[in-house]
Amino acid sequence: MAFASELKIDLPKNLGDLIYSFRYRTDLPAGILSTAPEGETWIIRSTGRSQYRFVLVSNVPLTPNSNLAVTKIPDATPGIIAKYTFSDEQAILARVRYNRLIDIFLGIACYSLQNHFRTTVTGIGQVETDEIYVGLDRSGSHYVIPVQAKGGNDRLSRIQIEQDVALCENKLPLLTCRPVGVHMIRNDLMALFEFEQDGDDISVVTEKHYRLVPPDEVTDEDLTRYQQRFSNRP
Repeated sequence: MAFASELKIDLPKNLGDLIYSFRYRTDLPAGILSTAPEGETWIIRSTGRSQYRFVLVSNVPLTPNSNLAVTKIPDATPGIIAKYTFSDEQAILARVRYNRLIDIFLGIACYSLQNHFRTTVTGIGQVETDEIYVGLDRSGSHYVIPVQAKGGNDRLSRIQIEQDVALCENKLPLLTCRPVGVHMIRNDLMALFEFEQDGDDISVVTEKHYRLVPPDEVTDEDLTRYQQRFSNRP
């Protein structure tokens, strides 16, 4: 406060919102980012209740690849939901849920456990994920899938992915954690990411793009192309 006064900087009314914005929504100032070595960037990581520190991490963009192939999915969203849906994260998650996109993307049976799951994790403080799924594969293994959803100009945050992994390790340690991000590129087009954490690094394991369309827009040519994709898999 004293330094801001000396420098004649107008402080925001809510200082906590300033930290939140730089952690999840906006880039840090160029003067800070320019101090990071090539290939790395700064993030603000929580180390406890109202405690934070700057950390250098690999600069891995978590944005959709515009060159990726798109798979058409017959839109199973109920008409009344589509009519009154909003554009926030919960509306995106509703469309993901009705169309079983998490199941399709991960190739396992998935069930929504809870929305806006909020808890406290030791060493981090309060964390929240948009939705938690649990999953089951054909061998009987169980999974926990934390999902973060973004739309428009909002971006998936590696800090949120890190916190999702910590949340799962803390609350459901016997389940394999498979964190997922959903980015709605357009109203009918979604990019889904599966992430993996290795130490302090977050990497993209898989990225797929799905377009929700009326059932009659999935053509015979589309189905033939998808079959070829499957047969060409290693």
